[in-house]
This record gives sequence, structure tokens and C-alpha cells, in this order.
Amino acid sequence: MRPVTRRQADHHAARSAATRAQVMSALERLLDSGEAFSEISVQRILEEAGVSRATFYAHFQGKSDVLVRLTDELRESLLALARQWDPGAGGGADRFARFFEEVITIHRAHQGVLTAVREAAAYDSAIGDFYTADLEGFDEAVLRTLLSEQAAGSTPADLDAVAASRIIVWGGAQAIAHHIRVDDGSGDTAFARELARIWWHGAYRRPAGQ
Repeated sequence: MRPVTRRQADHHAARSAATRAQVMSALERLLDSGEAFSEISVQRILEEAGVSRATFYAHFQGKSDVLVRLTDELRESLLALARQWDPGAGGGADRFARFFEEVITIHRAHQGVLTAVREAAAYDSAIGDFYTADLEGFDEAVLRTLLSEQAAGSTPADLDAVAASRIIVWGGAQAIAHHIRVDDGSGDTAFARELARIWWHGAYRRPAGQ
């Protein structure tokens, strides 16, 4: 048998990546159109993507796998923003407000996917574990920042960093999700500003003893 050349391997990899992107885009279009994730069958995804069942299962374990991969890409974009956090860089609450505006913009652009994840997390353990791990990772990042700020003397020593990180991350995620559902976008700037002030003055720069 003739060995596979590097060019052939690269071509195969490119085709596989294109197929995965095609299927993922198909699911996102269906979700964005308002279809509930629970009501979307694999066959519906195949029809939307224009691929065969064999091709689908050569790249994905099932529709939950497609959703997880979509969410994984979204998570990376949000984590890239989170890595830019540096409370000591200046800007205070206003800088956090700009950050949250970017977060809300990303969430609005992928509202269908995020709604599906929250829906499926309740009954699909694979997605539930992924969703929980996602927020836990964010929680850990905020906790590290708060502890670092406490060590530097910028955040009060009497702040319970563990409790504070849980409240602002898990509560913030629910607040953003609810805001996007009930607001047409006109209130995004005000919402981001208030969320930023709550984070900044309620935790990062809370007056000592308050």
C-alpha cells in the first residue's frame, strides 16, 4: 500500500476541519432560528449541514458533542478577555465596565448556543459537566485575582475571597443571561456599568470593615 504523503495528510486534515465547522455552523443556525436544542435531531442537523450520517459520526459522537465544541470555542474567546484582567492596571470600575460590554456582545452573538447549553445542562450530564467546569474555571481565575489583590493590600483582608468569587461569577452569569433575554440591547451599557461597579466596589476595592 502506498504510504500517505504529507500533502495527502494535510488535505485530509483540512477537509475534516471544514466538515466539523460545517456541522457546527449548521447547529448554531438552527439554534439561532429559535429551535430548542432538545427538539433538534441529528437528522435535522444532517439536512442543514448537507452531510451524511456516516460523515457526521466520523467527526462527532452525537449532537451533544457538537454543542460542546461550539461552546468550547466560545469559552476560549471569553477566557482570552478574562486573562486581560489586572485590577492594578488602572481604570477601575470603568475598565471593568468595558470588559463586561465585550462579554455581553459575545453572549448576544451566540445567544442560541448559550441558551442551548443552559437547557441541556439540566438533563445531559456531558453538557452539565462541561458547563459547570467552565464556570468553575472562571471562578478559580477570579479567586486567584482576589487573593493576589489581598496579598498586595489592595483588597481588604476581611473579604471572604472564596465566597465573593462564587457570588460574582455564578451570580453574574445568571444575571447576564437574564439581561440578554429581557433587554433588546439598549440597556447593555448601563447593565455593564452596574455589574462592574458591583464587582469593583463590592469586592476588589471594598472599604475595609464594610
